[in-house]
Amino acid sequence: MIYVGLTGWGDHPDVYSPGSKQKDKLADYSAHFPIVELDSSFYAVQPERNISKWIHETPDNFQFVVKAYQGMTGHQRGENPFESREELFEAYRLSVRPLKEAGKLAMVLLQFPPWFDCQKEHVDEIRSIIDELKEFDLAIEFRHQSWYATDMKDKTLAFLREHGLIHSVCDEPQAGDGSIPLVPESSRKDKVLVRLHGRNVYGWLNPGNAEKWREVRYLYDYNHQELTDISKAVESLKKQAEDVYVIFNNNSGGHAAGDAKQFQQMNNLQFDGLS
Repeated sequence: MIYVGLTGWGDHPDVYSPGSKQKDKLADYSAHFPIVELDSSFYAVQPERNISKWIHETPDNFQFVVKAYQGMTGHQRGENPFESREELFEAYRLSVRPLKEAGKLAMVLLQFPPWFDCQKEHVDEIRSIIDELKEFDLAIEFRHQSWYATDMKDKTLAFLREHGLIHSVCDEPQAGDGSIPLVPESSRKDKVLVRLHGRNVYGWLNPGNAEKWREVRYLYDYNHQELTDISKAVESLKKQAEDVYVIFNNNSGGHAAGDAKQFQQMNNLQFDGLS
């Protein structure tokens, strides 16, 4: 099955009902898409009350791709609210576990930063993290090109397979070492993740004004030919894995929902059990 969704549910006006309030956005969203990437978990480990609320607001078969907390993947911005690594991981496990128990956890996404290159120290760090989160299905997303260098790509995929990790296949600007090519290969037979970041090369690189840069980083509207090419890659992945989770993250300009709908129509995808 091919599932289609967006990053977050709070900033997609195209899917909200007229007069919809903030508290209604997830219910509105889940009337259109069967999956969502939970990105608020990157900025803070979510309290149980939030997780419980989102479980009850979504249909029985709705699935969350939950992003790992920034302090777990080397992105920490600002003060770390946890006194120890053990406290951090325990808090995260307690936060995510209710989604798994409710049958609504597709996977936890470990997205590593662009400076996290292919070296033994970083491989050991991945091993340490997956040991802490072994009760969950884990997806790995690299952002440094060295993981997919000619002499390393097969080894990277073999490492993912060896540890039962889900490959996060990315479409993103090709902008030097801090970006990866689209590699449509699944490391597991049951699940694979596809994340579509757009192809805004200038926006991908920080030109010096960090605040403005974050506003335009994912500013991109996929055209029909690009979506056709992505569809071919997804179809290839469908032959390798039972379920393909496709997430559109190109929403700096509000294009994600429209592009996801177009992709869905192009591939004749219909989803049952929506809100």
